[in-house]
Amino acid sequence: MPAENAPVAGNLDDDDHPSYTMGRAADVLGTTAAFLRAVGEAGLITPLRSEGGHRRYSRRQLRIAARAREMVDQGTPIEAACRIISLENQLDDALHLKREMRRKLDQYGADT
Repeated sequence: MPAENAPVAGNLDDDDHPSYTMGRAADVLGTTAAFLRAVGEAGLITPLRSEGGHRRYSRRQLRIAARAREMVDQGTPIEAACRIISLENQLDDALHLKREMRRKLDQYGADT
């Protein structure tokens, strides 16, 4: 396989690779481009831009947008849904950091 194709093959497993155009992302989520723009404007996701300025979404971003879509479908205003998901993500990050710190402290204690 030529070296120039290696990055493309690697992108198949990359959840953060911006593989989806706005139209395709909206189709996959069963929503509209306006919904994706609103989620972006609320700061929940930030799509990458192609050289032509078109929004491109990753699978990770689509999962986040799908969560927002579920909440909106249940009656939560989009701004509130985005804020809730953002706070959930911050909590997950903090809990992960706490576990890592605890692991390192436990490891340090075992070394002394």
